[in-house]
Amino acid sequence: MKNYRNPVPTVDVILQQESNILLIKRKNDPFKDHLSLPGGFVNEGELVEDAAKRETWEETSLTIEPIEILGVYSDPNRDPRGHVLTVVWVAIVVNGVARANDDSIEVQWVSLNDIDSTRLAFDHKQILLDYIQWRKAGRGTFWSSKRMFP
Repeated sequence: MKNYRNPVPTVDVILQQESNILLIKRKNDPFKDHLSLPGGFVNEGELVEDAAKRETWEETSLTIEPIEILGVYSDPNRDPRGHVLTVVWVAIVVNGVARANDDSIEVQWVSLNDIDSTRLAFDHKQILLDYIQWRKAGRGTFWSSKRMFP
């Protein structure tokens, strides 16, 4: 088999309660001490929706249920570690109280109104701006090179 250089798959999760989005403060580089969506790498043999549940649990102690895919973000420059693509899930909290765990040092519920002025890791500001548009437009799908497809 040839040796291919492929993008690495990750997941990110948007959890909203009232007008607030759950963000974590990153414990490690890249973007140490920046806020980001809960998420992380998909393990070999793991479904992306299961990765979303696992990563959210590991970072926030919350049990969640993914309900929709906001989009796929695959810009080769979105992560300084290399070509990393993410499937962004919109999910609901099923159980638990948000608290920092694993790769996070803090969890914060941040108002959607404050997203534009919040310092976020990776391309998470753009993802959340797309999410705001997604909610206004009555859904749709986003990806890196096209902002929204109705």
